[in-house]
Amino acid sequence: MLPCTRSSIRAGNAIGTFFIELAKQDMRKWFINLPDEDLAYFPEGTDHFDDYVEAVEWAQDFAALNRRMMMTNVIRALRGQIAKPFDAELEAVNCHHNYVRRENHFGQNVLVTRKGAVRAAKGTMGIIPGSMGAKSFIVRGLGNVESFESCSHGAGRVMSRTQAKKLVSLDEHIADTAGVECRKDESVIDETPRAYKPIEAVMAAQADLVEIVHALKQVVCVKG
Repeated sequence: MLPCTRSSIRAGNAIGTFFIELAKQDMRKWFINLPDEDLAYFPEGTDHFDDYVEAVEWAQDFAALNRRMMMTNVIRALRGQIAKPFDAELEAVNCHHNYVRRENHFGQNVLVTRKGAVRAAKGTMGIIPGSMGAKSFIVRGLGNVESFESCSHGAGRVMSRTQAKKLVSLDEHIADTAGVECRKDESVIDETPRAYKPIEAVMAAQADLVEIVHALKQVVCVKG
């Protein structure tokens, strides 16, 4: 079976909302009683299963295209500011998170849902971002089979968005993002660094899943 999950991008959110409602309708149609209707799912082979998988794959392709377009625009902007000509032809790290993928694990073909996680197959490059005021990391997967070749995709929260807005002051947010070009107003308090775990501790906890290739200091953070 395949659970319906939401994606963070608008297209993914629209797809998730549409199929979550379909899954709930299917549960009612088949008289399947769940402890929570948000646990609705599509059994493989049913009417909407393949449609949902295809839609999720489309959303992933859409997200990848957006990343390519953003990189192209960043390089174009830099060429407008840097007089010396340059090329950007090194490896680009393309790293999905919050997605579904068909893979083989423990001798079986399965659908892996990585929620809050990224693929960390042996040799696979990934990006693990910290919070607005922290470091980010370029990593190489170690292929740990016990984690389904996965690792955390970020620091993870210690406060909910609502808690952060109640507990963190604007002055604290400004202090915690010193040296980072980002929004410093109350509307982004839910993403403030104090709402997240220390990224260094997270990386130490998953040393058996990935190796750090580069540590990047946050200089710009765009909160859309």
